[in-house]
Amino acid sequence: MPQQTQPNLILASASPRRLDLLAQIGVVPDRVAPAHIDESPLTGEMPAQYALRMAREKAEAAFNSEFATLGPADLVLAADTVVACGRRILPKAESEDQAKHCLALLSGRAHRVYSAVVVRNADRSSERNVMTRVRFARLSSSDIQTYLEGGEWQGKAGGYAIQGHAAAFVAAINGSYSAVVGLPLFETYRLLVGLGYRPATTVKADPK
Repeated sequence: MPQQTQPNLILASASPRRLDLLAQIGVVPDRVAPAHIDESPLTGEMPAQYALRMAREKAEAAFNSEFATLGPADLVLAADTVVACGRRILPKAESEDQAKHCLALLSGRAHRVYSAVVVRNADRSSERNVMTRVRFARLSSSDIQTYLEGGEWQGKAGGYAIQGHAAAFVAAINGSYSAVVGLPLFETYRLLVGLGYRPATTVKADPK
């Protein structure tokens, strides 16, 4: 019986964090094709709706741009991560002042992180939207200033990166850690397998 051909996988993101996360589960995209879309929230749009809409639009944009090179089974994977404080969608910080404002809002309280992922081919599209609850300790002005000086806030949703020095701010997390970093691995793995992708399963043990 002939072996099934592995579909090509296109990652619609330039995020090195998502590449690293995918590598953890044996997934190495064949190409990276960042999608350039308008990421402005719609009037009255809720954070969960916004995250899923962004992931869908990124998948669609990448699929359309790569269409000429895709086979019918080839896959596009897109994701979006949104930090929400109540009903408010926090921005991907573009300035120190913006990051400082986000951190001050998150200080001493719980917030939600939505990480939506879409996997599609020519015929089918599957998606998940994962919510994780994160609680920050109360941050002093010195905590915030020191973090800002390190520069990790740049381009990060909510002005922080949980995989970096901001881990020291996290008093509790309920849900998917990888989703807060940028990609819910449990759900992503199953979406890929469901559409015919076979992640590598061989892991070499460290020599003793």
